[in-house]
Amino acid sequence: MLRSRHTVPLLILTLIIGGATVAVALAIDWIPVQASDQAGRVDTLLWFVVWASVVIFTLVTVVIVYCALRFRAKPDDDSDGPPIHGNTRLEIVWTIVPAVLLAIMAVWAYLVLSDNEALASDRLVVEVTAQQFAWEFVNREAGIASGDMRVPVGRQVELEMRSKDVIHDFYVKEFRVKQDVVPGITTRLIWNPDRVGTYQVVCAELCGVGHGVMRGRVIVMEPDDYETWLAQAKAEVARQPQPAQGQQGGGGAAPATTAPAPTTTAPATP
Repeated sequence: MLRSRHTVPLLILTLIIGGATVAVALAIDWIPVQASDQAGRVDTLLWFVVWASVVIFTLVTVVIVYCALRFRAKPDDDSDGPPIHGNTRLEIVWTIVPAVLLAIMAVWAYLVLSDNEALASDRLVVEVTAQQFAWEFVNREAGIASGDMRVPVGRQVELEMRSKDVIHDFYVKEFRVKQDVVPGITTRLIWNPDRVGTYQVVCAELCGVGHGVMRGRVIVMEPDDYETWLAQAKAEVARQPQPAQGQQGGGGAAPATTAPAPTTTAPATP
């Protein structure tokens, strides 16, 4: 049994500060809905970091508050405090514990990243072009370009992303995936959508005065609805007049065709 006169006050402060910290962590809905296989793995790692931070924050705050109340100097005391040598055992503990936590998080994050980026044999490849201040998506298997990305639920999506001007960043919070889009190189991003809905694409890299309005949409559809939209889009594109060979700017390739708005839409995320 601990007999120190500091034990009871420290325990009381731990219950108060720790309880308040846990209540804040649980009472607020911090994390958006999960809409991909990757989201579950990312959230598990994130909550480990949160709870480790809650424990460390509680311990540090309790000691600071208790010491400020218990050992404060009197208002008219301007003398130096007593000389106190360091505690070697305590210094070893507070060096080893954070090092172990960091090692656990580093290995865990590597495993999550490896699982999240594992390629499936049957995946939909979408070419993404970013420019100030808009997104363009090209469905490679259909050859259809549009301002919205439409994908079937349950099928892996691989993005091949390029920028025409500055660095942008493709981010969909419900998928828990993000990746820079860098001029001059092709960057890739992979996710497996598992929830039907409409999700906002955000540019998460400051890219100029219009950065705040650089938005797009990912519409995750049921496979049958996706195939229906794809067939309608292909038929509409086939009906569009094609430019003559001599009107293509010196023999260059014809521009990408644009998909029409679908007659069926995926339901919005609740």
